[in-house]
Amino acid sequence: MTLPTDPETDAVRLRLAMAKAITEDSALAQPAWCQALETVPRHRFVPGFYLPSDERDGRGLTVWEPVSAELDHDRWLAAAYSDTTLITQLDGDEPDWKQPTVRHGGAPTSSSTLPSLVVRMWADAEMAEGHRVLEIGTGTGYSTALACERLGSAAVTSIEVDPHRLETAAAALHQCGYTPTLAVADGLYGYWPEARFDRIVAACSFRAVPPALLAQTLPGGKILLTLSGWLYGYARVLLTVAEDGTAEGSLLPGTVSFMSARTHAAPAFGNPFHWATDLSGKPRAARHSPERITAATEEAFHVRFLAQSAVPDAQMTTVGEVVHLVDVVTGSAATLTTDGDGWAVREGGPVRLWERIEHVLDAYDAAGRPRPETFTLRVDNGGQHLRHPQLPVLSLPRRSGA
Repeated sequence: MTLPTDPETDAVRLRLAMAKAITEDSALAQPAWCQALETVPRHRFVPGFYLPSDERDGRGLTVWEPVSAELDHDRWLAAAYSDTTLITQLDGDEPDWKQPTVRHGGAPTSSSTLPSLVVRMWADAEMAEGHRVLEIGTGTGYSTALACERLGSAAVTSIEVDPHRLETAAAALHQCGYTPTLAVADGLYGYWPEARFDRIVAACSFRAVPPALLAQTLPGGKILLTLSGWLYGYARVLLTVAEDGTAEGSLLPGTVSFMSARTHAAPAFGNPFHWATDLSGKPRAARHSPERITAATEEAFHVRFLAQSAVPDAQMTTVGEVVHLVDVVTGSAATLTTDGDGWAVREGGPVRLWERIEHVLDAYDAAGRPRPETFTLRVDNGGQHLRHPQLPVLSLPRRSGA
């Protein structure tokens, strides 16, 4: 265990360096955000977190190493002021940071988002002095503190579905002198007691835009949120709410992913081989390989979201070299296999899952592979529709809670 002689001095030095590096990006070079980054002590909001080890364990699982001031002060402080997302909870289990243990595998369920993304979200929402804002997903409270520093605590409401997370965040916020309105609430329903808001910003993702958020936004106000689904395709959208309660806006560029709102998380579907045994008919040659939506590229990230809009209830998993698509709502399934030269697909059930995805990919290619910012999302009583001048209209799930 190593202890620096003056930890607060080190924290200030690291914080200033982080703020300078982040705000060198012209999109984030607003003096007010630079001052917020220089002022808010992130280390106060992350007393402990997990970092992934460089190597996986013998079962291929991620090894999550606990990091805290007591375990290794220098590593903890350096990580706190790195532009990195810090995982603070896995599988909903609250860690005991006095005696933390190494975790093997597990899904992150709470985190402190990387500071550059936090600032980008607030900046992309076009937040300004005089605005009243609702933040969905308090998390550690760090992003809430940045908003308070920028607008003043009285203008900020932040909600969190996890009571313990909110209690911890509230303590850190108050210790740092910030007093926003905080509440345990499900982001799906916003927070009526403080409505209506000039801006709503979500630090989690939704399958569709929750109607309550539209109703809680002032006319001319904006909602910034991330849309995702069970294929884990993501898109950010900035919506402007009209007098009649409808909303419209463009998708934003870039690749950003957030944890799903807990009520929108994908359901378990069981053993994929059980679904495969019900497939009938001969396989056919697939017009597109699954790599079109699984590759680690910005385009594949975008295309997966478009594909997901065509099969909103489908999930995908790979076992060995076989790709499985499973739809727990309709009972449909598909498998894709390769012989090294091409892919073959077998489909069953009322929805031809891969065929629907292929139609989207065909249209996307024919339109010249348009970028996210060329798409518009409109939300009204007729549903939520993603539009592009050269593509068929794609619809999001009819009910955001579905």
